[in-house]
Amino acid sequence: MNAPAGLPPEMSSMVLQTLRQVVGRELTDHRIMEMDEQDKFPTELIQKLVSPDVGLHLIFLPEDCGGLGGGARDICRISEEMAAWDLGVATAFLAICLGTDPILVGGTPEQKQKWLVRIANEGLVVAYGVTEPEAGSNVASLKTTADQIVDAAGNVTGYRLNGAKQFITNGGVADLYTILAKTPGGPSFFAVEKGTPGLSVGKKEDKHGIRASNTTGVLLEDVEVPVGNLIGGVEGQGLKQANAVFGYTRLMVGAFGLGGGQAPLKRALAYGKTREQFGAPLVEKEGYLLKLIVEPWIDLAAGRAYMEQTALRIDEGHTELTTEGSIAKYWCTEAGNRAADAAIQAHGGYGYAREYVVEKMRRDVRITTIYEGTSEIQQSIISMFRWKETVRSKGAFYEQLAAKLDGVAAANPQAGAAVMAAAVRALNETVLRMHAAKLTRSQMVMFTFADMMTIAEVGAAFVAQAAAAPAEGLSHEATLAMSRAFARKAARVVRQGAELCAGCLLAEPGDEAAAAGHELLATTGGLLPAAATGGLWEDMNTVGAALKALD
Repeated sequence: MNAPAGLPPEMSSMVLQTLRQVVGRELTDHRIMEMDEQDKFPTELIQKLVSPDVGLHLIFLPEDCGGLGGGARDICRISEEMAAWDLGVATAFLAICLGTDPILVGGTPEQKQKWLVRIANEGLVVAYGVTEPEAGSNVASLKTTADQIVDAAGNVTGYRLNGAKQFITNGGVADLYTILAKTPGGPSFFAVEKGTPGLSVGKKEDKHGIRASNTTGVLLEDVEVPVGNLIGGVEGQGLKQANAVFGYTRLMVGAFGLGGGQAPLKRALAYGKTREQFGAPLVEKEGYLLKLIVEPWIDLAAGRAYMEQTALRIDEGHTELTTEGSIAKYWCTEAGNRAADAAIQAHGGYGYAREYVVEKMRRDVRITTIYEGTSEIQQSIISMFRWKETVRSKGAFYEQLAAKLDGVAAANPQAGAAVMAAAVRALNETVLRMHAAKLTRSQMVMFTFADMMTIAEVGAAFVAQAAAAPAEGLSHEATLAMSRAFARKAARVVRQGAELCAGCLLAEPGDEAAAAGHELLATTGGLLPAAATGGLWEDMNTVGAALKALD
């Protein structure tokens, strides 16, 4: 078996260390707050990151085009690290990666040599031009057109683009745009350079957060490009090219959620060690430590385990991971928001004041549940694809996952894998019974499925990772306590979802539906008894003691 794609561990660590040195020197709290207040794009910092001295952008470019050939794991680590410093800067920088993706996955060899080499050597800032005023996540409904330009012999020599793009990151500062437009053969991507006649920048958005990133409209009025700028050289490949990277780019945004949530939570932990109330530091109060620090910390650790598992699969060559990308984005961004919110609460009145960076971080991380597909879009994707796979396999898909967890439980009974296996089987039972009753037409049923599926799959990855090795900076004992606590949380969520679905069955007319509802309650209740969540607070106290000992 070939080694997974990506950088050697020592090079990956070196890139991260370089990033920390440069960004840590440049992004003091004062400058972060100044950029936010002034709504200022950090041109100098971005130029430094893509300069020959740093060359951070080379990580996502292939080696044959002058890049480093980094993999999904490398990009996720960089994404999380940058988001922990400033999510606006991270968004601006990683948007270059997103804008490059259509060329990377769909470009001809000549186009890759032309554009990717220039991006590598010149540090071009790139923007991804897909979203429109009436076509957000539904890219199939775009209205931007690309009409063929033909010569006297009837040969296509170029295209004339007309339309408007909205909410484009780097829209006002990009050197190169990858624009999705409708051609006679279907949606297609085009490379459009800055300064092309007819290309102009629209309204600059005054945003709630990530104010260090530049977000504008992009207007195209009779913009003419040569036929060689059609990415891939064949019309109608645009949606395929966009879908090819969703699993990857949504994983990247999930990493943003992790970094954007972990950073304020670390500040809250440090604050709780020094802030005294009623004669003791706040971290000595169980309500403060367990509710505001430990629970969101565990949620982020679980998301990181799933993100790393999915990134490794991408690096191993698996390409059909759209659902996994959606699960990573949905869990990690929602967990990041909860963590940042807990950090505000942990700081009390100070957390609500703009002079504290956690307030700004909370505003920043909010975008992660919106861009690159809202949480509701992710719920729809997760439930639809996993429901179909469960039915198609007659339950084998989740039974196989449960069987793997049985193996983890046998090897390490302390990881919580037995509880996770029971949760996966209860999920499986719920999906199959609701399908048989033809109640999957309800979007709320499907959203309930998505929540159950997400926490079950994230939990499965977490307990497997925890059983194998300790988390960075923690003992194996504390890591296992985290995974057990998360398994119990997953069991509660799955049981609650099963009860909601059973309630739908019981509300249906007829004895058959009522019987199915009672059977579902009995089956899932047997798999997930209340005793399955016993010991939760003891494990959370173990984790809390470990976090208090961190520097």
